[in-house]
Amino acid sequence: MSTSVREFKMPDVGEGLTEAEILKWYVQPGDTVTDGQVVCEVETAKAAVELPIPYDGVVRALHFPEGTTVDVGTSIIAVDVAGGAPAGPEAAPAAEAPAAAPAPAGAAEAKPQGRQPVLVGYGVVESSTRRRPRKGAAAAPAAVAEAPAAPAPVPAPAPVAVNGHGAGVPGAPERPLAKPPVRKLAKDLGVDLWAVRPTGPDGIITRADVQAAAAAAVPEVQAPAPAAEAPQAVRAAAPVTAAASAASPDGARETRIPVKGVRKATAQAMVGSAFTAPHVTEFVTVDVTRTMKLVQELKQDPDMAGLRVNPLLLVAKALLVAIRRNPGINASWDEANQEIVEKHYVNLGIAAATPRGLIVPNIKDAHAKTLPELAASLGELVATAREGRTGPADMQGGTVTITNVGVFGVDTGTPILNPGEAAILAFGAVKLQPWVHKGKVRPRQVTTLALSFDHRLVDGELGSKVLADIAAVLEHPKRLITWA
Repeated sequence: MSTSVREFKMPDVGEGLTEAEILKWYVQPGDTVTDGQVVCEVETAKAAVELPIPYDGVVRALHFPEGTTVDVGTSIIAVDVAGGAPAGPEAAPAAEAPAAAPAPAGAAEAKPQGRQPVLVGYGVVESSTRRRPRKGAAAAPAAVAEAPAAPAPVPAPAPVAVNGHGAGVPGAPERPLAKPPVRKLAKDLGVDLWAVRPTGPDGIITRADVQAAAAAAVPEVQAPAPAAEAPQAVRAAAPVTAAASAASPDGARETRIPVKGVRKATAQAMVGSAFTAPHVTEFVTVDVTRTMKLVQELKQDPDMAGLRVNPLLLVAKALLVAIRRNPGINASWDEANQEIVEKHYVNLGIAAATPRGLIVPNIKDAHAKTLPELAASLGELVATAREGRTGPADMQGGTVTITNVGVFGVDTGTPILNPGEAAILAFGAVKLQPWVHKGKVRPRQVTTLALSFDHRLVDGELGSKVLADIAAVLEHPKRLITWA
């Protein structure tokens, strides 16, 4: 290979990560790239991030197609920094056109030998550079394509209107306009964004556009099954019945969803937490009528103008007050040294449900923030998570977590600890209930709190004090001042 060709390797975009899946290529061989230009989007176990190229040049080859999981340190793209012509035919098989001709599901990629990455907390990871099944093929009853035979040629799609800017084809310099959650939805449904007609403002593709395109494509994937299927293939139901049609658009009785990325990391972390830390959960039901009144008053306060004010904000503040009064709850267990590590700062995690799975970004140094600052940080955290822009750094270093199950109308639960933390608070739904208040039964706003803690370092007394303090603040929010 020419000395002017630079190999860009998969970087470690998050602490302790050893692999990432290539979600989308934004360039193709022959394209000119500049320093800082985003060339692809990858998903790690913590977040989906875009990778910029660190030099100018012309793309010579893409070493892995979309859907491939690649080890950190493995070269993923070759760029001729001298601006030479793109690589010849030998580079074509390694880099397929991402949308024009998807690779057969399960096609294997060669993995560099002699490297055994270690994932922090989980030991040595075996071979992990592999071709992942394409989402678009999951609904078809085709066998997993691991046979050596090459796939049949797929004709390139006809030019389509792209975001109101004329005809476009896969690999064109301009990419369809869509937010990250919409791109993730399209990937999950096997929808090619180049073929979607946008209806959003400025030619942006919306969730409804993707869902409509997926619905229109259903008849195209109902191909007959081959005579012999691989054991792991997704099988469609024999005759399509009315009951089956109600459960699945294509009549399939089962759908298999690969567990990877954030969902895989969450599953591993929760299993590790549940069977490592001895969990104890305590509950308390509390009258939060005064807190709900304070929420309404704060919404009218000029100092809170433009900020998101809700009950979760005051629950977070109440937890911070309880931690200040009981600092032992804000700690972690050092197994190697058999020590309790008490933290003198609070990185407050907020569990957030996203299209990619459950993530727990945290507010750094939440203990030092005023109420308006905490409201601003909480609003930014939630908005970033919903848009799929949460970075790995935002999910590292948490010390304690809140999970707001009340938004789903759930009274409470027994939350599992976030690994490395000693406590997690579940905030249930606030409901109008009969309550004895000043000697009389009256309708009051009531909620249930649940606090799970690691019994290795938090005993029943400490856990009970923390939960009682949180409840006391929410019942009488003036304690936010008197206990400050």
